[in-house]
Amino acid sequence: MAATLAASRSLRNLLIRRVMAPTPQGLSLSLCPMSSTAQDEASTAAPRETPDHSYESLQVTVAQKHILHVQLNRPEKRNAMNRAFWREMVECFNKIAQDPDCRAVVISGAGKLFTAGIDLTDIASEILQPHGDDVARISWYLRRLISRYQETFSVIEKCPKPVIAAVHGACVGAGVDLITACDIRYCAQDALFQVKEVDVGLVADVGTLQRLPKVIGNQSLVNELAFTSRKMMADEALGSGLVSRVFPDKVGMLDAAFTLAAEISTKSPVAVQSTKISLVYSRNHSVAEGLNYMATWNMSMLQTQDIVKSVQAAMDKQELKNVTFSKL
Repeated sequence: MAATLAASRSLRNLLIRRVMAPTPQGLSLSLCPMSSTAQDEASTAAPRETPDHSYESLQVTVAQKHILHVQLNRPEKRNAMNRAFWREMVECFNKIAQDPDCRAVVISGAGKLFTAGIDLTDIASEILQPHGDDVARISWYLRRLISRYQETFSVIEKCPKPVIAAVHGACVGAGVDLITACDIRYCAQDALFQVKEVDVGLVADVGTLQRLPKVIGNQSLVNELAFTSRKMMADEALGSGLVSRVFPDKVGMLDAAFTLAAEISTKSPVAVQSTKISLVYSRNHSVAEGLNYMATWNMSMLQTQDIVKSVQAAMDKQELKNVTFSKL
């Protein structure tokens, strides 16, 4: 008990010294009483449309305070990814990345399944009848096309807001590319995952072969799935680490995904978004490079007011959902 009290006093003294120290112009660290209306609890109100997001293949709504819900919205086509989808996902997540009100995103599929993958009937001409006068020019055209399609899912990874994939039913082909670019994956018991490309004579080229090995950490299993296009069911997906939780149905899964997003949204957006950026960077670099990157990153991020507010809340035994963090 004495040690705990001493640690508490040390932390409080450290906080006070920080508050009283000279601060850069425009940076206020005063410990004023927090507003009782600072942050409401996660709202249970009906989702509302977002005027900045109007798409043909997606539906974007504000699910709760600070949380956006992005739905693949072609249920009559099994959420197959047409040309509009590949373009609109980039536009959508670039906007989300710059949205100061958004702190977390849930992405799901409307209708009976997550996605059937690429809509070959819509984009076959781009692939099978490429433009160009000779092999070199056709190759340059295809390279630009592939790079543009890759950005459709890389933009999710580049977005600093945590993205939670909520999968029900089939998640086929490019659907696996999509979810492996997300930060967290939940699924319903009826979910199945299939790296389908070899069945249509293609090599998966928009992210699965690069991200899936790092997601599940089992190269043998990745090779098996990619060479055979066999289906991976929900329980195997959980055991392999592709998803972190499985739920009995879509409703329960979405409830859990929004609960998780709400929990994330109560934290400092500086801390959460910096953490995502660090995790993505460190995945592709050595430990030494990751540590050096973080030293450079945190030399500015440690100056945020969010640290003082979070520590004060802990000392006052106050929940973070009642702390007002500035928009980011």
